[in-house]
Amino acid sequence: MVRRALKLLFWRTLALVSVGLGLLGVVLPGLPTVPFLLLAAWAASRGWPALERWLLEHPRHGPTVRQWRERGAVPRRAKWLSSVMMAASATIMWIIGVPLWALALAVVTMTAVAVWMWRRPEA
Repeated sequence: MVRRALKLLFWRTLALVSVGLGLLGVVLPGLPTVPFLLLAAWAASRGWPALERWLLEHPRHGPTVRQWRERGAVPRRAKWLSSVMMAASATIMWIIGVPLWALALAVVTMTAVAVWMWRRPEA
């Protein structure tokens, strides 16, 4: 009984933190919204059906969450925005003089993410 309650608390906490980060992403440039809402919906599906339903039915972000669940789809606009933000991040890192090894690691990671993302179906 205690174990179940702890699992429920964990999933609900993860869902709430993810929704909170997603809400911050609405107002903070560079912080994504939808990935956090995807995580929130996933966590809510394990311990908070009402929150999951709310996220799936949300008028603005619900369709994106549903498209990801159904087909693993990423909207083209999100692909472009993510790519531009990753390029801007790499440029800023270069300008401020991040050590070369860290810059290279970041660029390789961002390139891998971009390739993966552009291979996803579109909404």
